[in-house]
Amino acid sequence: MIHFVGAGSGAADLITVRGRKFLEEADVIIYAGSLVNPELLNYAKEACKIYDSAKMTLEEVLDVMRQAEKDGQTTVRLHTGDPCIYGAIREQMDVLDAENISYDYCPGVSSFCGAASALNMEYTLPGVSQSVIITRMAGRTPVPEKEEITSFAAHQATMVIFLSTGMAEKLSKRLIAGGYSENTPAAIVYKATWEDEKAVICTVGTLAKAAEENNITKTALMIIGDAVTHSHYERSELYNPAFTTEFRQATKER
Repeated sequence: MIHFVGAGSGAADLITVRGRKFLEEADVIIYAGSLVNPELLNYAKEACKIYDSAKMTLEEVLDVMRQAEKDGQTTVRLHTGDPCIYGAIREQMDVLDAENISYDYCPGVSSFCGAASALNMEYTLPGVSQSVIITRMAGRTPVPEKEEITSFAAHQATMVIFLSTGMAEKLSKRLIAGGYSENTPAAIVYKATWEDEKAVICTVGTLAKAAEENNITKTALMIIGDAVTHSHYERSELYNPAFTTEFRQATKER
């Protein structure tokens, strides 16, 4: 059996209970060494074979999985955050499907959740934004033309931008071209939930300056939108005494 496991956003104790159990039981662990906290490997049993996929190709990863299956062993494929976001898991699963190798998927805490915790932030504030756009700039890995940053910016929703810190100046220009003002609140969160986490509040117009001043070039994400400064939002109806829900009647008039 192969378990795809989300390692969480950084802190070793943010892995799920299920994910930790899989690590403790694994005979083979293949982990994304460029981003996964190595402290998680302390949960592995002494006889476990451990491979760093940062130094491997897809084909080499699959070969390790196949051999473990032949040997009747359990494999954990440990990805950073939650692997459903920029995790490159589908290409592995397709091969396993074709070869009738069983696997399952244990979710993890994404870094976009970890970044919100670093800022004590709510992405979906009533009257400000009820949508979150998760995207990235095109770099060595292209982005479909229909998903260009400028077109997303036109929605004025909360945006979480991965894998783009090294292109902050270009990103800023595209966000402004799409409709955000230079003064729109923004944040850069470096290594969310790690011990050396750093959260910087800035604006769309000062993204590049903030990244440079704080020496942030990678392993960070950027958050764009008025939700960053959590001002001018409306009270939630869910807990409003003048609002009736399935579980309680309103106790006062508006």
